[in-house]
Amino acid sequence: MATLKDVAQLAGVGLGTASRVVSGKGAVSPKTLERVRKAIAELDFQPSHAARSLMSGNSQMVGVYIPFLSGTFYTPILQLIYAELRAAGLNMVVGFGTGGLDQRKQAVEGIEFLHQRGCDGVLVMSTALLQEDIAALGPRAARMVLLNHRLDGMAERCFTIDHTLGGRMAARTLIDNKHRKIAVIAGPDEAADNLERVQGFMDELASAGIDPAKVWCVKSDFSPDGGWQSAAQLLASGHDFTAVFCANDEMAVGALSYFQQAGINVPGDVSVLGYDDTHTAEFTAPRLSSVRMPWTEMTLNGLNCLLNSCYGMDRPCNHDTVVSVTQRASVAKAKARSARAR
Repeated sequence: MATLKDVAQLAGVGLGTASRVVSGKGAVSPKTLERVRKAIAELDFQPSHAARSLMSGNSQMVGVYIPFLSGTFYTPILQLIYAELRAAGLNMVVGFGTGGLDQRKQAVEGIEFLHQRGCDGVLVMSTALLQEDIAALGPRAARMVLLNHRLDGMAERCFTIDHTLGGRMAARTLIDNKHRKIAVIAGPDEAADNLERVQGFMDELASAGIDPAKVWCVKSDFSPDGGWQSAAQLLASGHDFTAVFCANDEMAVGALSYFQQAGINVPGDVSVLGYDDTHTAEFTAPRLSSVRMPWTEMTLNGLNCLLNSCYGMDRPCNHDTVVSVTQRASVAKAKARSARAR
């Protein structure tokens, strides 16, 4: 395999001149440029990753941190980021936490891991980071973008959505379908976006004259198993309900499965509404109605912002993303008799 040194020797130029031609940086006379390009073509020279990094002054690697690597939520997001980076001639390095407690510590350690691997910039999906964590990064913070989180002082590098509005829209969807006996399967308190969506949901119920204090609510872990266990707990509680709001789609999938096993028809006996509108929601039985978070748009905008910062690109960055509700088959008008009164 030809090396840059081979190109320089064949073209009769110095190694530095050959490097400037390959990298496209620095002045080179037209005649010299032609000789070097001819040598590159003759030798079929393909610069290695190490050579490109040396010539460009960066690693051409972008780090991505996610809170945990399980379930189906993060897979399409990582696939999207990887495809965009590969199309731009860049590489991806992923760091992730283990979920559970100490998510802030895991995020800080994960970001440090990615920096130690030489990543030019880092795209972070974590709601656990605080302002002081960003300040501790010093100059490296300028090459970090947050997804699904917002912190003061770096608003232009934060790409998120209004989860409070999403929660309100979830409640309004059930209220408009005449549901007033509603249960909630919430996510963990450690997730700030979960707290926002549940608070928005309860606020909208209150505005409709439904007392949030009387709403059956259990905290789970965003997993299908968590949704299954919570649905079982709901049925065992004896609570009267016609609809269930789940704070993410994976818990909604688990709840749907448990209701089917328990002989409860969705949406005939009880309506189920999810949150996120992931790809999985299209293929549940029945197909899951869900609050749509524009994750694809948000991810692309955040990635574009990071690439602009790290590599001087001029990609579009839009902070205005729209929350909506995707109506499918799992939500219907409430019947006079609830799921517990069948």
